[in-house]
Amino acid sequence: MRTVVSILGLVLLSLLPARALQGSRTDYERAAALHERYRGQLVNARVDLHWLDDGVQAWFRDERFEGRERWRIVDARVGRVEPLFDERFERAAREKGWVGELARVWAASPHEFGAQLGERSVLWSRGTGELRLAQGEVLTSDLSDDFGPSRDGEACRVSFVNERDEAVEVLWIDGGGRRRSYGRIEAGQSFTQNTYDGHNWLIRDEQGRDLGAARARLGLERVRIAPHDAPRERRERPQRRSLERSPDERWSLRANANELVLIGADGAERKLADGPADGARWSGPFHWAPDSSRVVVWERHPGGDRRVHYVESSPRDTLQPKLHSYEYLKPGDPLPQAFPRLFELSTGREIALERAQFENPWSIDRLEWASDSASFSFLYNERGHRVMRVVRVDARDGAIRALVDERCATFFDYAHKTFLHRVEGGRELLWMSERSGWNHLYRIDASSGEVLGAVTSGEWVVRGVESTNDESRELVLRVRGRTAGESPYHDHFVRVSYDGGALTELTHADGTHELAFSPDGAFYVDRRSRVDHAPVWELRRTRDGALVCELARADTRKLEATGWRAPQRFVAKGRDGVTDIWGVVFRPTNFDANSKYAVVEEIYAGPHDAHAPVEFAAHHGHAQELAELGFVVVQLDGQGTNWRSKAFHDVAWKNLADAGFPDRVAWLRALAAAHPEVDLSRVGIYGGSAGGQNAMRALLDHGDVYRAAVADCGCHDNRMDKVWWNELWMSWPVGPHYEQSSSVAHAARLRGELLLIVGEMDENVDPASTLQVVDALIRADKDFELLVMPGAGHGAGGSPYGWRRTCDFFVRKLYGLEPRRP
Repeated sequence: MRTVVSILGLVLLSLLPARALQGSRTDYERAAALHERYRGQLVNARVDLHWLDDGVQAWFRDERFEGRERWRIVDARVGRVEPLFDERFERAAREKGWVGELARVWAASPHEFGAQLGERSVLWSRGTGELRLAQGEVLTSDLSDDFGPSRDGEACRVSFVNERDEAVEVLWIDGGGRRRSYGRIEAGQSFTQNTYDGHNWLIRDEQGRDLGAARARLGLERVRIAPHDAPRERRERPQRRSLERSPDERWSLRANANELVLIGADGAERKLADGPADGARWSGPFHWAPDSSRVVVWERHPGGDRRVHYVESSPRDTLQPKLHSYEYLKPGDPLPQAFPRLFELSTGREIALERAQFENPWSIDRLEWASDSASFSFLYNERGHRVMRVVRVDARDGAIRALVDERCATFFDYAHKTFLHRVEGGRELLWMSERSGWNHLYRIDASSGEVLGAVTSGEWVVRGVESTNDESRELVLRVRGRTAGESPYHDHFVRVSYDGGALTELTHADGTHELAFSPDGAFYVDRRSRVDHAPVWELRRTRDGALVCELARADTRKLEATGWRAPQRFVAKGRDGVTDIWGVVFRPTNFDANSKYAVVEEIYAGPHDAHAPVEFAAHHGHAQELAELGFVVVQLDGQGTNWRSKAFHDVAWKNLADAGFPDRVAWLRALAAAHPEVDLSRVGIYGGSAGGQNAMRALLDHGDVYRAAVADCGCHDNRMDKVWWNELWMSWPVGPHYEQSSSVAHAARLRGELLLIVGEMDENVDPASTLQVVDALIRADKDFELLVMPGAGHGAGGSPYGWRRTCDFFVRKLYGLEPRRP
């Protein structure tokens, strides 16, 4: 009987399309090698402009050219790009007998450029044509008070020389401003670090005090840590008077749980109030009126004390397991809350504030006094995120008025669409709102709350405010969806007056854009790309957005010679037959249009953003690697995700189970209709975190389409997950709608093949969220696979082992083949 079954299996296997026989060891090896295979093959993967002190010239490297001609210089006044090292340089080097490859270029001074020419460091003057040795001329920098985040540029190398009589610590300030230690430099010693132009390095003494920072740049070889360097304040937080002392220095405050005490300059004390009731305490920061007549103090309530506990089963430093716990509020838990309290300093009396306009805060922040000390205002976000207010308080009598009273039928996306700018002079506010159905800016009278006009309008969205200029009354905005026929997820930039009116378009071509302005803001570099179009860099004039010249563009020919395939952009109508749904398609390098391919969707439908890639990359990570095993892999953004209309976004409200699946199914069917190689009888899906929740919902709600799912570290019941993310979309109070989106509650509806993955030490999503799904599946007598990864945290499925298991699962379940076979 076994022989008959085996023969039948071979016959069936022989009938499968050729591409269904993929998933072999060779395919896995090829997929794992993609990243290295593509590394360095995109010519001009990045182009960085380095502006000279004159503000109109800049130099950069263009890898499309060879030798000395790689380095180019542009004159923004006339739009001329030419070699930085011209024929005179080559002639002078030849006459001196200096040969070798030209490398490591930097601006040594406003008039000279340094370079490594073979074994020599040389200095070249474009003005005079002089070429000379730079021996003994080492560009050295002292520490500064620039403590800002790092910016990425070209690779370079810097030596830190500790001239102090004590050790110091070197820390890298990353792009988010976080500080990461790179070790100690003993007294009198030096430390050399490979780094990048624009990276910022902090030096700290043995007492943990900041001595200063040094920003790496091309040509900088040495940073001195001098004996006289003293601890200093960070530049982005300049030294300021203590918030505990009033502007006129006459008053200070002492605040705790028991009392609030006003202290005069002579040391005399006056109790302003006993401790607040119900376990609250007095707290700063204190907000003093500019004329020192009054002060706002915070009454803080502690909120809930929920903790999540887990066991680390296999610690590396000991045999026995460890118990861990951490603070973790969940939807519905009591929140920490703070309320403003107003006190008059001359009399010590409290001016009562009626809390009807801010009685249940998720947050109260952005408190600011008017320059005349007659009032202050703050931003109030009500729990449930359906009310956002700018509240104005009359400091004389405590009268409350809502200058902005934004009420939403669903949610106000405070995490991504809050913008409040108080225009200098105090007469106007700029405010972001979706009241029109699209995310736009409005001008508000700061006294009456009257809407003075829309700054922007139309069926497109403001993605963010890049800059404001109260003097010129202009904003630079990042916008999306303004160009018909173009992806609505491409970032473009415009300039607009505070008073509205015509927009100045700063970007034009089809693609997603990033801008980098010259030091004086007169020019900018526009980098554009698409997921299927390599980057192009243009120099443009800020005044009118006019093109000065094209600087460079990436060249994909070497990349294509490796077998690389660009992803395909694909757009189809969603569930309503009207709304465009945009996505991308990845195919294997050995794609055969005459074969059939199983489809796997990489999903992350979190409403906080849109997630399908829009920008060019040589390697798109796991999606591209999975495709290489013999799949068509897709990513798309259905309704419920961000940065389209308000109605598009609102699909997620109280309904995270939806995850845009009706749009996804319609999109997949349109893809199959347009591309016969797409086999909709074999569709899989995978995702992590919110994507893990989405992946499992595919089998619960759409098991007629999706046949197999891998759900990694999913927040399968939103009542189990972090409070901020879930209450923003699922609202508050917690009601039956939470259970309606719970995969635990609907586990018995499971159809298809499921692999659950969870890291036992996940501190982002409670690991119990996955295990409660496991319990529900067992009680429903459902078959499934479970991978619990000891020692792993959030995203365990993306680890090498977790990802290999994911790939194996789809090869087995969608092709019926053993993965990694010879």
